[in-house]
Order: sequence, then C-alpha cells, then structure tokens
Amino acid sequence: MKSKIFLSAILFIFLMSNCFSQNLNSSLINYDNLFNISSFTRHINFLGSDLFEGRGTGTTGGNLAAKYIALELSKLGLKPVGNDNTFYQNIPMHGSRVLNSSRLTLFSNDEQSELKLNEDYLLYQSGSQTFIPVPTQLVFVGYGIIAPEFDYNDYQEVDVEGKIVVFLDGEPYSDDKNFFNGEAPTIYNYPESKQKIAISRGAKGSILIPFPNTNWEKLQKDFAFENISLAYSVSSNFSAVLNFQSALKLFDKSTYSLEDVINLHSANKLRSFNLNTKLSFRGVFQERDFIAQNVAGLIEGTDPKLKDRYIIVSAHYDHLGIGPVVNGDSIYNGVYDNAAGVSAALEIARAFSQSGISIKRSILFLFLTGEEFGLLGSKYYTNNPLFPLYKTIANINIDGIASFDNFESIIGIGKEYSTLNNYLKTTAEKFGLDIVDIPPQFRFNESFSQSDQVAFANAGIPAMLISEGLDYVNLSKEEGLKKYVEYSTMYYHTPFDDLQLPINLEAAKQHMVILYSLIEDLANNPNEPEWNKGVPYLNARLRSIAEKK
Repeated sequence: MKSKIFLSAILFIFLMSNCFSQNLNSSLINYDNLFNISSFTRHINFLGSDLFEGRGTGTTGGNLAAKYIALELSKLGLKPVGNDNTFYQNIPMHGSRVLNSSRLTLFSNDEQSELKLNEDYLLYQSGSQTFIPVPTQLVFVGYGIIAPEFDYNDYQEVDVEGKIVVFLDGEPYSDDKNFFNGEAPTIYNYPESKQKIAISRGAKGSILIPFPNTNWEKLQKDFAFENISLAYSVSSNFSAVLNFQSALKLFDKSTYSLEDVINLHSANKLRSFNLNTKLSFRGVFQERDFIAQNVAGLIEGTDPKLKDRYIIVSAHYDHLGIGPVVNGDSIYNGVYDNAAGVSAALEIARAFSQSGISIKRSILFLFLTGEEFGLLGSKYYTNNPLFPLYKTIANINIDGIASFDNFESIIGIGKEYSTLNNYLKTTAEKFGLDIVDIPPQFRFNESFSQSDQVAFANAGIPAMLISEGLDYVNLSKEEGLKKYVEYSTMYYHTPFDDLQLPINLEAAKQHMVILYSLIEDLANNPNEPEWNKGVPYLNARLRSIAEKK
C-alpha cells in the first residue's frame, strides 16, 4: 500500500519466547516437537527467492507463489474450498500505469504551465476516471478533514462541489489525547481518508501537498509500481501528490501563499480558502485486466455443532514484484514482508493437520493477494466469503514473523476492540509473557488499519495481529529498537528485504508456538469472541448476523 508508513514494518517484525518444552493443559502438546524449522526455512527460501520475482500481484511470480502454496496445502491434506473445488479463489483485477505523455496543466490568470509526471507530481490512481478535461477551480481545504468526534471541519466555510480540493499532509497538532489522539496520529492522517472525504463533498479530485522535508525520491519509488484495483471497484477520481516546490504555483496570487500556509500550520491556525488557479489533466495509461488468486485450505472441526463455525488464519503472500533498480537489484523479494509470515502460516497449518490433536471449530487458512495495493485480497474475500461471515468467529492475521530475538512481552494489535484480548491474556499467562502496548516510538501510525486484519474487522469479524514487544531475551530495548529502525529505513519495501536478512529461527519458532496456542484456544473454547461496546466494527457484525450473510 502506498500509504503504508513505517509501522506496517512493526506488524511483521515482532513476536517470540523460549518456553517450548511446556505441555498444554498438562498433557497433549509438546511444543518443542510440534514445529519443523526445516520446513519453515524451506518455504522462506522458495518464496523469498528471485525465482518468484517478488510475488507481484497478477505477475508470473505471484502466480507461481499461489501454486506453491496450493501444492503445500494439498500435501498437508487440507480441504480445497476455493472455486470449482480448488484451493484458489479467483479475483478479477485491473492494472494501470500512467505514462509520461500524460499532461497536467495549471492555469493562473492568462498564464498556463505544464507539470511533469514524477518530477512535479505523482498519481494515487490511474485510468480514464481521473481525467479533468476542462480547467477546474482549485480550493485549499486545510488538512482536508471532517472529524465530527473532534468537532473539526475543514470544509465548513468553502464550497468544493465540482472543484478540485488541495490539502496539506497530516492533521492538526495536539498534545491533548482527546483531540486527534494527541501526538498519536488518527485515521484522518491517511491520504485515503482525505480522498474519501473529498469525494463525499462532491469534489472532482484532490491534491495532497507534502511538507518541504518530505523525501520526494522515496515517494517516486513508492509510486513507481503498477496501480492495481479490484475490477468491480467504484471508479475513483483524480488524486495526486505534488512536489512541495511545484505546489508553490497553486497559490499564485491567492489570499495566502504556500509559505503562509506552512506558517499557519505551525501556529495551529490553518484555514480553508479559494485558490486563484485552475487545473486540467489528460492522462495516458497502459492498462490490463487479469485474474489473481487468494489461496484457501480448510481443516474441519470435529464437533458436530461447532465445526460450522470458522476461524480465519490469514497471511498475505504478495509483495511488490519487480520495480525500480536500486544498486543493481530490481526484485523486491519481501522476505520479512511477508514470505516469513506465509511460511509461519503454512507451518502452523502443518502442525494442526498432522499433530493428531482434534479441534472443535474449523480453521480456514487463507493466503491473500493484493495486500500491498490496498488489502485487495481480504476485501474481495469479505465481499465474496467462502463461508458466511456471521459464522466466522475470528481472524488472526500474520503479517511477518519475529526475526531478531526471543522476547518476554507481546503486543496484540487490535486487542482493545474485542474480547480477543481475553484469549491473548490466556496465551500470555501460559508462556509467562507480559502484554504491552505499542511502544511510543512506533505510535506514528494507526497500526490496526495497516494490514488485512482491518478488512475482516470492517466485515464484522473480530480480528487481531500479534507482535512482540521490545523486551527481548538477549537484546536491550535500545538494541532491538536499532534493529527495527535499520529494517524500516534500509530494507522495508526495497530489493534488500531478501534472503540475506538474518532470521532468528528460535524467535520464529516462539512466534509460531504462541500463534498456535491462541488459535487452538479459539478453536476449542466454548465462548466466541465479541466486539466491545462502542467500537466501529460492531454494527457490521450485528448486520451480518441479522442478514445471515
């Protein structure tokens, strides 16, 4: 996802401990014998290799990865529950690349100037729906946010219907936790949220202006990949991000200059106003339609009644594929993100299918595509579920695996929303782990919304992702933090998230043990997880139950 910021890295860099020889419920499970690390490493070495070309959605490498996963599920004896009794859930998708022959023209009084793709601007969306054929008025709308819960509305004093809105990156600064969560950004911070608000107000398009210190070269690399969407997606509209220096022209002869706007932002006095400029856009695109696949295999429960209730264990197998060359390498292998998570999910599936331990509820192992382009696989699944949503009691998402060291604390990303937190507490107590919150250093992102668990939550299914804390066994918090920062700045979403990165296999095993135990508890516990009162996902759950969807 283009909006993924650093914290999506923490979603797959955290989790583990050294309690492998304990027996569950005083009897059945010896965790030391449950997992086969050689199988785990074999999966990583295949999926993370150059052979799979970065597992891009709708590419040869992505299709090979889907076939590999399906073959492994078949070997494990999981039941194929996809289309036509296969392991595949086929997803129609659309891909589009904007070409340099596209023309974005800025009009100011009697003057007009051309802005250059990549140098001056980048497109969030591409395709014919983004055309602005005639010069259209621009309106500056502050941060582009309407947040009723904070009594905040950037659109209150301006009419934007049929116009193009321009907004600043970020959101109002506050040290009050009751106003935009204080120093922790909210969901309104994301470009997608601002774009949706603009559409809801009748705007024809939107332009985001980053701050002067934004790394434009990094943005160019982030936007260099094909734009992929579900084929049936609602048509988008023009949405772009402008280089700060190029954006200066938008404010020509207007009430405030862009420099004035930055000063108003610093003083917490940002306001909306009409701009004295217009814009047109005629895009030229290379487009294609194709089929990608989710891969799904089922382990059926043994209880006559509870087997008709399902737990989804998900992991996205896609990554960015082939992209801009960096130091001679163009394959974005995605080993931490998320070959490691897929390998862990396959090994957990093997443990459940071959351990001989019975489970009452059924477990659907779901390997998702298109996560990097907007959670496409998980969104498609929730729109076209293989099993009714109201019968699906929980989603445990695996986006990465612990790779640094064994740990003594865990983080439940999304634990505050549902009674899945109770299951997490049981698991933590079993292995002598503390449950901690996301460290303050990482609270620059609304982490729950950064991976597939949020798509299941939006469909009403209680969901959670488990990560480890910074309380490592052999590393200090400072050393662990340094490793995380190194990964997120030097390797994440680059060609160097590859097989050269070290993975602490004991930490990975610990992660799998904890996930297995939690999933086993969900499968056999007489109670089902529920959303807490007042959370935004509760109504979707009630609706799916009422409609038996």
